[in-house]
Amino acid sequence: MRTAILELLKKNSDQYISGENISQLLKVSRTAVWKHIRALKQAGYEIEAHPRLGYVFRQMTERLLPGEIKAHLTSSVLGREVHYFSEIDSTNNAAKKLAADGCPEGTIVVAEEQLTGRGRLARGWYSPFGKGIWLSVVLRPPFAPMEAAKCTLMAAVGINRAINAVTGAGCGIKWPNDILCKDRKVVGILTEMSAEMDAINYVVIGIGVNVNMEEQDFPEEIAATATSLAMAAGCRIPRMKLLTAILAELENVYSTVKTSGFAPILAEWKNQSVTLGQQVAVNGIDRNFTGLAVDIDADGALLIKTPQGIERVLAGDVSIRPSIEEGT
Repeated sequence: MRTAILELLKKNSDQYISGENISQLLKVSRTAVWKHIRALKQAGYEIEAHPRLGYVFRQMTERLLPGEIKAHLTSSVLGREVHYFSEIDSTNNAAKKLAADGCPEGTIVVAEEQLTGRGRLARGWYSPFGKGIWLSVVLRPPFAPMEAAKCTLMAAVGINRAINAVTGAGCGIKWPNDILCKDRKVVGILTEMSAEMDAINYVVIGIGVNVNMEEQDFPEEIAATATSLAMAAGCRIPRMKLLTAILAELENVYSTVKTSGFAPILAEWKNQSVTLGQQVAVNGIDRNFTGLAVDIDADGALLIKTPQGIERVLAGDVSIRPSIEEGT
């Protein structure tokens, strides 16, 4: 009913509609109309009320509300079920609970703000209100649990496609889970999985995109290493357009993986990589070393050339060190 009232107001945005007319057209009480309109206003829609004339829709909300997401979707599965929060601890936490409770594949959790957003290696992710896209997507992939780690690479390709198409910012992918723009982090991806020995129950892909932050918005500790798409592109970025583009491209790469395997996506990842061909420093679980990033293999592991030979890195913290001489 709330959606029906909103659509009626949008279609007649050039004139007032009385509460009586709305109640007659939609067969609902005037009290119910008033309550729904109050809820729409609280959600961020600008609706003007006049005691004698009724209601008129004035302005589209900038919030990533479920009704607006569904109205702009081009994806077939991703985003068809939306759980929206003005404020949440972590979208991944909510998505994992929904997935464990049996939500359908393609369910998304989106928030205006995360209070304790998470990145890899237990790091936080700064997620201010209305400035970015803080999103988690539930997938139920048909492939083996050992391939789940490649979902991060798959997501990075889809997200980078969408960002470059919408903004023209010229971003690239840093192994394994970041997207950089002008050598600064603009996107982080956190993939979490529930699986049995031979089957995946679900995968949750958490996506944090710095969209419209300005330089002064970033905390001091990340100001030198983070940026936003607006800063890179030199203009404000429409969050709804970018969100739905991300869902569409993520669905496209996921469909490719299900029909053709990971090979085509890994090839595209290599083309978009800002890591390959660079000197890198690896902070691993049990040792640290440096070398030249030369490739990723079929499992998504980073291959690094060192004086001792090729090192294969599946996990750890990898930073780009362009000033280090090759082979050191």
